[in-house]
Amino acid sequence: MIKFGPGNLRIPRFEKPVYVVAGGMTDFRKQYWEKNSCQLCTEALRMAVEENDLKIDPEQFRRSVNWVVYSQFADHFGDQLLAAAKVHDYLGFDPLGNIEVKTGGATGGSSVLAAAQAVASGYANCVPVVGWERMDDVSTKVGNSYIASAACKDFESELGWMYAAYYALMAQRYQYENNVPHEALAKIACKNHLYAYYSPFSQSPGKYTVDDILNNEIVSDPLTYLECCAMSVGASVIILCDEEMAYKLSDQPILLKAICGGTHTLRTADRRHMPILLLPNETEETYKDYFSGTRQDWPGFSSFLASRMAAYLAYNMAGIKDPVEDFDLLETHDAFTISDVQTYEDIGLRPYGRGREFIESGEAYIDGKLPTNLSGGLIGTMHAVGATGIFQMVEIMWQLQGKYDRFHGDPKMWERVGKKKPDDWKSLQLKNPKRGCAISHAGTGSHVTCAILEMP
Repeated sequence: MIKFGPGNLRIPRFEKPVYVVAGGMTDFRKQYWEKNSCQLCTEALRMAVEENDLKIDPEQFRRSVNWVVYSQFADHFGDQLLAAAKVHDYLGFDPLGNIEVKTGGATGGSSVLAAAQAVASGYANCVPVVGWERMDDVSTKVGNSYIASAACKDFESELGWMYAAYYALMAQRYQYENNVPHEALAKIACKNHLYAYYSPFSQSPGKYTVDDILNNEIVSDPLTYLECCAMSVGASVIILCDEEMAYKLSDQPILLKAICGGTHTLRTADRRHMPILLLPNETEETYKDYFSGTRQDWPGFSSFLASRMAAYLAYNMAGIKDPVEDFDLLETHDAFTISDVQTYEDIGLRPYGRGREFIESGEAYIDGKLPTNLSGGLIGTMHAVGATGIFQMVEIMWQLQGKYDRFHGDPKMWERVGKKKPDDWKSLQLKNPKRGCAISHAGTGSHVTCAILEMP
């Protein structure tokens, strides 16, 4: 049994406030053969610098940067070690220092965490975080095997070298333990594909019914194709600054109030029983009956300690008492519908065993208490792995700045990526949002970050 010491649960703090001031991204596609990775990253950086109302010109911005963090999940795809060095040179940042971060699906979130640490410590005061993934250089089958090697190759790989198979087992166990009908998971897919329909950046938009989801072809029982994220190509960028530089660059900087990380064993079978780590909105009374019936241990095979750890630290760092009440929007790492409903519990939207209530209550929708994945998420819009966690935070930043319509509703933005804005396009801009949260998740829960952004 894991037992925490007082140092393990020390709440992090920033020595200096950290802000995000601008973001950009490409659209996301199954193949993007007409542009190489360096071009995609340049396009995303150009959007961040030229289209976010910064108060300095691009050359002045280049002269303001003093550290860069790069985010790429797998060298395998592009067959290029030190790919960040090429991108760094292409973006014109040589000879400035940089690092490249790799933590599986959480690479984007971990990269922003690394940049925030640099700014909060005073090491740097203007740090672009640049993320991308090149997943079209290999076949889907080979790509799946690359991604699947981010789980334990000694054990999980025997399930077939496909992440959907890993999560399908979780789905079966979770449904058994909590009596969750497949229809509840299908509602998540319907929502996220629909919200992707309103984004020019999206790869998998669509208007589907629950029956459409349930009757779609099975990838790994019980998960259908429409319940799984897509392999994507694309890039995203977010710019972090200290307070002085943030207001020099922007009249609308957004405070990165907290970003924290958690981990757990790569091999899911090694996850030992322990007392539930309680979030601020929970007490021991919350779980007095949890271990009755089919549930025997926690976190077990159907919960993510890494997510709970990241949320515990970030909530306490940012003063969050109740996530449903305190957040105005949320971006989860919905690589699969099952991982989404698991996350609802891990971050305290509902107690363990009751995650389905969050989607079934309507609170996760645009007109609900906590709209979730208005970006379309990973299921609807993208999972270009190194770009994903960054993309989530850019979408939250734009919502807080009131810029959703500018980047999602302008017909010229749709034309830029070779699409036509739908005649029935709908604005998903929230009214005066103040605070948002993003969860960046890796593997079968091996690494997770929780980021909280808010209006200053």
